Amino acid sequence: MHNYTNADAAAAASATSNGSSDKMPKIFLPKRIILLRHGQSQGNTDEKIFGRIADHRVPLTEQGIEEAQQAGSKIRDVVSEEGKCDTWKAYFYVSPYERTRRTLKEIGRSFPENRIIGVREECKVREQDFGNFQDYDKMKELKVIRDKFGRFFYRFPEGESGADVYDRVSSFLESFWRDIYMKRISHDSSDEVNIVIVSHGLTIRFFLMKWFKWTVEQFETLKNPKNCEFRVLQLGPTGEYSLAIHHDEKTLGTWGLSPEMIEDQKLRANGGDWNERKPSYLKSFFDTYAHEEDDNGDKK
Repeated sequence: MHNYTNADAAAAASATSNGSSDKMPKIFLPKRIILLRHGQSQGNTDEKIFGRIADHRVPLTEQGIEEAQQAGSKIRDVVSEEGKCDTWKAYFYVSPYERTRRTLKEIGRSFPENRIIGVREECKVREQDFGNFQDYDKMKELKVIRDKFGRFFYRFPEGESGADVYDRVSSFLESFWRDIYMKRISHDSSDEVNIVIVSHGLTIRFFLMKWFKWTVEQFETLKNPKNCEFRVLQLGPTGEYSLAIHHDEKTLGTWGLSPEMIEDQKLRANGGDWNERKPSYLKSFFDTYAHEEDDNGDKK
């Protein structure tokens, strides 16, 4: 089965616009993909709660509920372009955890029913599994070890590694593009569709890592979104999604993106050629090259 990526989707849209609809069906691309972390939970204020309550059942605090309501208003402003767009619609994916489900419920207060074209609970965007009931003191020790070992590869006893979360986020993205390719997200052709994914901080970072093909080293520099903070991937003029359309360079820097990562986002936003990005991308893997050769294999 073909793994459908945003590049594939852009190619499909381009092929259709060029009159090749007999080879590849026309598909739509969402205007935005918005990644939202849940509101403040009781686990954010008291980590000892994970020894008494299962992680997936930890609820929001009163502050978290207010944060979610405020986030709903902010997201509506984004997707409606502050009232300037009258064709916007929203489709939601949500982690099955209590804190994400409640966050979505509070966000919904800002959305008229006729603007919501669907919602799906998606287990693949749940929180990293740290084990079952967690001993507070033991978890403190394990997190120190994790920071030394590396957040991506460290596996919690009876839980997941970051790499495990990355793998299931990758699987979610395959399902996501199948939903689009098979037209499961029902909408009118004139609608501007916005996808909102209500998830968890680490999961959001892995989503971005997978989407933009960041390295493990680049992932390790990323900062966790704050409670009810969101990231907006917006569709650019050539079918590429970028963080640099909605967010400014300074903001991207505060999230932990390096200058090279920010430059890549700007190129995606403006439809830059892959060859413009290649030199900085290659530097992540190579520092010395052989002498250049011409088309005949002769050294220059």
